[in-house]
Amino acid sequence: MFLVAVTFQIAPERAADFIARVQQQATDSLTEPGCSRFDVWQAPGDASTVFLYEIYDDAAAFGEHLASAHFKAFDAEVAPWVTDKKVETATLQQT
Repeated sequence: MFLVAVTFQIAPERAADFIARVQQQATDSLTEPGCSRFDVWQAPGDASTVFLYEIYDDAAAFGEHLASAHFKAFDAEVAPWVTDKKVETATLQQT
């Protein structure tokens, strides 16, 4: 499995717009065959800090997600609202 954790800082005046749009993005992403989880979180008391927690079958499935039309449309729409973005990835190590 391939984990993607994204932390967004959003312009405060666009936080509500971003949440609405990223929730639609989560719904769209969960229709992809390689995406099994897409959660949207907000920092307590700070609507402008948003976390995404996504799980894909593998890195290739995440690559397909990034190439999807719905991701490209989302990314272009929200880019002006984002003041900072940090993406972290990890793979599950089987024991």
